[in-house]
Amino acid sequence: MTPPRRFRWGFVALGVVLVALLVWAFFASQKPDKPHGPPPVPVSVAKVASQDIPLTITALGAAQAWQGVTITPQISGRLTYVASEGQDVRAGTVLVEIDCGPYRAALMQAQGQLHRDQATLEGARRDLARYQGLVAQNSIAKQTAEDQAATVKQEEGTVLADQGSVAAAQVNVRYCRITSPVDGRVGVRLIDPGNVVTTTGTTGGIVSVNQIQPIAVTFTVPQGDFQRLVSASAGFSRPLVTEAASQETGADLGAGELVVADNHVDPATGTVAMKARFPNPTKQLWPGQFVNVNLTLQTLTKAVTVPAAAVNQGPDGAFVYLVGSDNKVIAQPVKVLTTQGAIAVIQSGVVPGQTVVTDGQMSLKNHASVCVAGRCGVGGGAGGKGGHPAGKPS
Repeated sequence: MTPPRRFRWGFVALGVVLVALLVWAFFASQKPDKPHGPPPVPVSVAKVASQDIPLTITALGAAQAWQGVTITPQISGRLTYVASEGQDVRAGTVLVEIDCGPYRAALMQAQGQLHRDQATLEGARRDLARYQGLVAQNSIAKQTAEDQAATVKQEEGTVLADQGSVAAAQVNVRYCRITSPVDGRVGVRLIDPGNVVTTTGTTGGIVSVNQIQPIAVTFTVPQGDFQRLVSASAGFSRPLVTEAASQETGADLGAGELVVADNHVDPATGTVAMKARFPNPTKQLWPGQFVNVNLTLQTLTKAVTVPAAAVNQGPDGAFVYLVGSDNKVIAQPVKVLTTQGAIAVIQSGVVPGQTVVTDGQMSLKNHASVCVAGRCGVGGGAGGKGGHPAGKPS
């Protein structure tokens, strides 16, 4: 091989070595990338809010007639009339009539006996007056006048007994016609007209009347809540608003006022029976109906609130995870005043406008990065538009 050709191959080999050195130097000069931290934790968030919160006690209650009357016979006889079922009646409306023929006849007999004995008494009194005049003239023995005086007393007793018989017969006549003692609604009759009723055999009554306007709702509260009720009502001298809701749908069934607290704590259950009065203008409450009762103690004005789900319990007490502007969380201790349903009222620790985590706390620790669930990797942080007002957690 000629010398020039050997020089060419030498230059090629030298060039390859130089290129390899340059490539090695370039990659050697590159610093390795710093390892990335853990990915943001998906969470749900809500805004700390300021709102009026009513403090309530909830209980299971039952509606019952404000006044309920079961009509039972006080005399025996054939039933001739019963008021229509489902009829709304006023106090004094005739509900039941019993055949009164035998009782009017008995009254007439008693009145006749009274008139006869009254006439006999008048005759005895006239004889007594005559005998007393003769005794004064020494015309008859004094014993005769005394015997006549005893006869007058006897006849007076007979007349008094007759008067009692007449009064009893009049009562029986009045019992033939029974009127409603209250305004209310007539229930399903238990005995039809034409049947014979008795004072001992008609134990279930003939018909009932329930007053449903107003209507009562009864319920019980634990003795601990009872103390709160006493304080809120100033010893039950001030009425407390009571609301009823449907157990099935949660629909509002009206509002009333707590009017009666029982006079003792049931030692078996540690509860106190309560009774509220509802006007019930639309008749949504019906005797025997079970309802959910909300009893308002007071209303906290402009209370600081968060969703109850945002409050966590730790070794040092309650805390929430606050989301900062850098989308990192801080465990913030809080003092919870009370919890009403899904809302927690905060006494101290947070202020309105801050963002708290309502779901996903199990995966969090101090200074962890977070993002709103469903928006992670889209550019939205945990704060800002991702938050919802307290009471409406995402």
